[in-house]
Amino acid sequence: MLRRALLALAGIVLFCTFCGLGVWQIERRAWKLALIEAVNERVAAAPSPAPGPGAWDGIGFADDEYRHVSATGRFVAGDYAFVQATTDYGPGFWLMQPFRDQRGFTLLVDRGFVPSKTLPGNVAASGATAETVTGLLRVSQPGGAFLRSNVPAEGRWYSRDVAAIAKSLQLDGPVAPYFVDEGSPLERPQLPNAEMGAPPPESVTYPVTGLTQVAFRNAHLQYALTWFALAGLTLVAAAIVYRSERRRGG
Repeated sequence: MLRRALLALAGIVLFCTFCGLGVWQIERRAWKLALIEAVNERVAAAPSPAPGPGAWDGIGFADDEYRHVSATGRFVAGDYAFVQATTDYGPGFWLMQPFRDQRGFTLLVDRGFVPSKTLPGNVAASGATAETVTGLLRVSQPGGAFLRSNVPAEGRWYSRDVAAIAKSLQLDGPVAPYFVDEGSPLERPQLPNAEMGAPPPESVTYPVTGLTQVAFRNAHLQYALTWFALAGLTLVAAAIVYRSERRRGG
């Protein structure tokens, strides 16, 4: 009798656990679909002013990541950081440059992809005149990448860590806690050979903007079906055990 009770309890626990995980994945799927819709709307929207100091405390991934923003001011010539990147155009670097907003604060702008730590002419000459930059707001990426930590003292960056880069460049005044990916994936240059791993043609102007990845993996439905299938198999196993126990007891 005790054996049957323990088997029944184990079956109930497993069944409820699998069903709970399945429901959780359904909820995650709804959240992911809402996020994808929101991000697509943000990317396609007209740019709004980049958040100033008064709004920095409220900046977060859920509400602000990939917002289409703009800022007017001047780039700071002479201050740069190269962050390792892997793109459709091969390995290289994201070129980060400080931008002095006319409202009195600094924000880091990802000027785009470059294949080496060489400043393109258009970047080296920037800062001479005021200009307006548009792009996508990105939340800071502290620490580094998987199994690779940023090493500020050696200028080795594996993630776009705003606070660490700003400190390394000794930027004065308030610095925004986010960075801006210059350009938009909706205006991404069409280079067919890049998808096949071939080097971009010589006509490409660096840095290449518009490479922000806004695709999100959404396999929650498959995960939910897997958990529900395991719940069903638990019922089948319970029925088989129950029949076996009855035969043994009978």
